[in-house]
Amino acid sequence: MRQHRIAAIPGDGIGQEVIAAGLEVLEVLAKRDGGFSLSVESFDWGSDYYKKHGVMMPADGRERLQGFDAIYFGAVGAPDVPDHVTLWGLRLAICQSFDQYANVRPARILPGIESPLRHATAANLDWVIVRENSEGEYAGQGGRSHRGFPEEVATEVSIFTRAGVTRIMKFAFEMARSRPRKLLTVVTKSNAQRYGLVMWDDIAAEVALQYPDVTWDKMLVDAMTMRMVLKPETLDTIVATNLHADILSDLAAALVGSLGIAPTANLNPERQFPSMFEPIHGSAFDIMGKGIANPLGTFWTATLMLDHLGEKTASLRLMRAIERVTADPKLHTPDLGGKATTRAVTDAMIAILRGDNT
Repeated sequence: MRQHRIAAIPGDGIGQEVIAAGLEVLEVLAKRDGGFSLSVESFDWGSDYYKKHGVMMPADGRERLQGFDAIYFGAVGAPDVPDHVTLWGLRLAICQSFDQYANVRPARILPGIESPLRHATAANLDWVIVRENSEGEYAGQGGRSHRGFPEEVATEVSIFTRAGVTRIMKFAFEMARSRPRKLLTVVTKSNAQRYGLVMWDDIAAEVALQYPDVTWDKMLVDAMTMRMVLKPETLDTIVATNLHADILSDLAAALVGSLGIAPTANLNPERQFPSMFEPIHGSAFDIMGKGIANPLGTFWTATLMLDHLGEKTASLRLMRAIERVTADPKLHTPDLGGKATTRAVTDAMIAILRGDNT
C-alpha cells in the first residue's frame, strides 16, 4: 500500500474548521480506495502560536516540514496581528523556502452553483490561473526610512528574473498544452511597467516558440478584468505575476460562485521540496466558530493534492463527490445562498464516498 506523509497546518480562523473536515473526508476516501493511506501530522503554527512565542512558526519549521510529501494548509491571518506578520511569518515563509514557484488556481462553475454572470455556464467558464509565486511584486525587497517624519519613504521593489519568468512561462504553456483547448493568455502591464513586465512579455514570446501547438495571446491586467466578466468563453489557461494573479484569481472565484469553493496548489514542480495545498478563502474570522464555513474549497484543494501525489483515481472520485454535493441546494452553505453547515456538507461528502461504487 502506498503511504503519503501529510503535514496539516490548520492555521487561523476557519482554517482550523475546514482542514479538520478535509482530513475526515480524506481518511474515508483512502479507506474507500484501498490503494493508499495518509500519515498525517498536525502543526499548531499560526497566530495563536505567535501570541505565545513571538513567531508564527518555530525556527526549525522548515526542517520539520522537509520530509513530508505534501502540506495541507488552512488559512493565515488574525484581526489582532498585523497581516504582514502573519503572511510573511508562515505562508510565504513556507512557499519561498520550498521554492513553490507555481501557484495553480482552477476556477469553473460546479453543478448547482449559479455564477453572478448571467451568461456564464460550466461550458464557457472553466479556467486555470497560473500565478508566479516566488518573486515579482511579492519578492519582499524594499524598506522604510525616516519613520514618522514628513519625509518618510517606503519602497516596495518588484523583482523579475529571467530564470523566474522563464520557468513560470514554461509551466503555464505546459498546463495549456495539457488542456483540451490548448489556449493561454499572458497577463501583463508592460505599458506602464516598462522594465520588469517588458521582460515578462519578451520571455513569454520566446517560450511560446517551443509550443507551436498552443495558441496564446497577451492582455493588460486592467483589460483582463473586463474580459473575464464580459467574455469568459475566450479564456482557458491564464498566467500572471504574483500580484496580478492574486487579484484576478479572487475575481475568478467570485465569478464561479464563491470564494469558499476555490482551491490552490503551491507547487514545487521539480519535487525537490514538498508542495503546499490550501483553499484561498482566508481565515474569515467573522464566521469562525459558527459552523457555517464552506469546506468545499478545502475538499477541492485535496483533489489537487491527490493529483500531485499520483492518486488520480481518488482525486477524480473526490471531485465527483464534490459535484454531487454542490448539485444539491440543501447542501449549500451561506456563502452560496444556503443554510447548510460545515458538518452537514462534510457528512454528505462522507456518505457519498462510502456509497460510491465507481
